[in-house]
Amino acid sequence: MKNIILVSTFIFLSFQSMAQDFGLSFSYFFPKNGDFSVPVTPFSIRGLGVDFNSFSGIETGASFYRMSGMNMKDIPFESEEALVGPFYSIMMPLQLILFAGSDRAELRLKGGVFGFFHFDTKLNEGNIDRALKDELQWEVLNSDFDVDNSFGYGYIFGGEVIFYVTPKFGINVEAQYLIGESKLNMQGEYVGLPGENDQLQTVEVSYPDSKLDYTGIEISLGAIITP
Repeated sequence: MKNIILVSTFIFLSFQSMAQDFGLSFSYFFPKNGDFSVPVTPFSIRGLGVDFNSFSGIETGASFYRMSGMNMKDIPFESEEALVGPFYSIMMPLQLILFAGSDRAELRLKGGVFGFFHFDTKLNEGNIDRALKDELQWEVLNSDFDVDNSFGYGYIFGGEVIFYVTPKFGINVEAQYLIGESKLNMQGEYVGLPGENDQLQTVEVSYPDSKLDYTGIEISLGAIITP
């Protein structure tokens, strides 16, 4: 954990040394069919950017999240509740920026890609048991699954409004939509009773195509600083 934080800090400082501006923000994530998540304190570091001209540029940064819960896809059962979580995630976007405004306010439209790595990943076994039990229509079911920690990627797009208090300091409000995934390779077994009069059964299964559904809305409130 300490090594990850140190490496991330070094990357941030390297970007900052060559950036046009950068942002410090509180970012909040609302996953699709998941649980509200917040960044690991104190901040996300976003808005590390370089302007190409007076109306376009490129931007990056990172957010270190503790994800409360997310869903899965490409598995043979469905749930409207989180099946994965809690876990930690480092998310880094790379986006093209189009902007327009004045000395007092600015609108930025953003679109691009993002990468992430999730680790210390846990499963919500209670929600998995209920979803699998409903799909199989068993009387009783308990599962024991494991998943992989892995890199993932996806697309990110949205917009940002900045209100400048001074020429070098502004307050920003940002909303973005993320669509991403990473391989989970869920495997293990479930044990239960298919019917009231049946004997206890154990079934070993593997879902190699299972993926973390890294889809949702990110809301950020923070500050933009121009060196």
